[in-house]
Amino acid sequence: MNVTPSASSRPERRAATLVMACLGVFVAYLPVTTVSVSLPAIQAALGASTAQLSWVQDAFVLPMAAFILTAGVVGDVYGRKKVFQAGLLFSAVGAAVALGARSIEVLWAGQALAGLGAAALLPTTLALISHAVPDHRERGKFIGLWATSLLMALAVGPLIAGVVLEHAAWRWIYLLAIPVSLLAVVFAARLLTDSRAPHGRRLDWPGQITAAVAITALVYGVIEGGAGSFTDTPVLVALFVAVAGAIAFVVAERRSDSPMLDLALFRSPAFTATTLVAMITFLALIGFFFLLSLYFGLVQQLDTLQAAWRLLMVTAASIVVGGPVSRLMHRIPARTLITAGLLVVSGALLSMTTLDADTSFVSLAGRLALLGIGMGGILTPMTATAVASVPHHLAGMAAAGNNAFRQIGGALGPAVLGALLTSRALDTFPARLADAGITGASRQGMVDTAREGGLGAVAGMNLGAHTGQALGAVGDAFLDGLRLCLIVAAALTLLAALVSVVLLRPRPSTATVKVAAATPHPATGPAADAVTSGQGGDLAATRRNG
Repeated sequence: MNVTPSASSRPERRAATLVMACLGVFVAYLPVTTVSVSLPAIQAALGASTAQLSWVQDAFVLPMAAFILTAGVVGDVYGRKKVFQAGLLFSAVGAAVALGARSIEVLWAGQALAGLGAAALLPTTLALISHAVPDHRERGKFIGLWATSLLMALAVGPLIAGVVLEHAAWRWIYLLAIPVSLLAVVFAARLLTDSRAPHGRRLDWPGQITAAVAITALVYGVIEGGAGSFTDTPVLVALFVAVAGAIAFVVAERRSDSPMLDLALFRSPAFTATTLVAMITFLALIGFFFLLSLYFGLVQQLDTLQAAWRLLMVTAASIVVGGPVSRLMHRIPARTLITAGLLVVSGALLSMTTLDADTSFVSLAGRLALLGIGMGGILTPMTATAVASVPHHLAGMAAAGNNAFRQIGGALGPAVLGALLTSRALDTFPARLADAGITGASRQGMVDTAREGGLGAVAGMNLGAHTGQALGAVGDAFLDGLRLCLIVAAALTLLAALVSVVLLRPRPSTATVKVAAATPHPATGPAADAVTSGQGGDLAATRRNG
């Protein structure tokens, strides 16, 4: 079928939309790695405790995870261009507040504002692309470039932080986001065509409130449980509220005639698969990157810029692979690409269980590049599949839902794997000290300090003649925990691969016909066969039956 180009789908408009969407996702993800590698400098400058420091990153992640779905609905109702510009403004204001922060509490506020900006940018950038590029084949290329921009932000973040910290105070890591965001607002006003959902959507306040409560309580409970104990009363209360909020959300969405997240979307095996894969994969990978940063600093004693060059191996390989993968999507089913990428990631994680304090950059580089290759094979087909697995007018909702679950996984990753690492490391630390020849009161003092403030606190003690042996024991105990976390992360990505194999398998051709009838612009090709698995017919039937 030939599609007549509308004003919003002319080549110049498509190009402008792509540029703005890529710029938006770059701004959204830039704080993730820029801030994470700067945490030691922030702690030293502001005198923050370890618990206070953990909330610097979480203050950004929490609002991003909690309000992505809301931002998608607001964009559908009032216009995606407006929400896109609002996201850019929130990002700029958040960076400005953080740039001027003189206390940890003000820094939290700046991070939270930037997180709200990211929540607005992530679903609207994909929805703008879907509106401007209705053709499935061409949209896949655009989403591939969108995913590359996301990876670019993750790649340059540590390098920006490393250069800044070599020559200036930590606060200047926030400077770049301000002019970039403000310029993007100005250009968006001229270049973007606004769009909204054509089927009369309206705000779903019960769904928005219950979703925000459930996500916030879940992330808070897991973070605090990982930092302390999952039996603490505040943690138990938070987890109970999360479960109650999730149940209330499901009830509210089933009763709503304009739901924020239409639960019928999950009738599509392709949408369900990509949502689960996104959450599981990001839990494993973001948690791994958090631990890898600690490994570089605590075990290998590298500075920020040295660690940044190593992390660049992952994102650079992802970017190199992303382009060819986006072109292969029209020849190879998404199921094959996603599953193969997840298997490569699992293999790379398992290969790193042999890391030790003396592992060289050359030895590590190949394994990190392999991890990046796997990631590059996952991100584009996963995102394109989620958007293409639903009727065209629900692309914004699908993008918001997929991003929400992805960010929930990313928020839980450091907390879950960090708790595993801490537990394992503290269990083996006394034995590692004994192996190093440290016994008696000295060993007990170090063990007590580690249990109170973490392994990093031991490195800050006055260790006297035991300095070398104690730091070696700290590194060995950390590696014990890291190896366990790598095995768990590999198991999670294998689980995601199993989900991909089971739920993305080809469906009967009649299901594809139903989708074609319900979707304004039917998809074609092998990737389309894998992603258009009966969604349109399911949604239509759901609405007919009430």
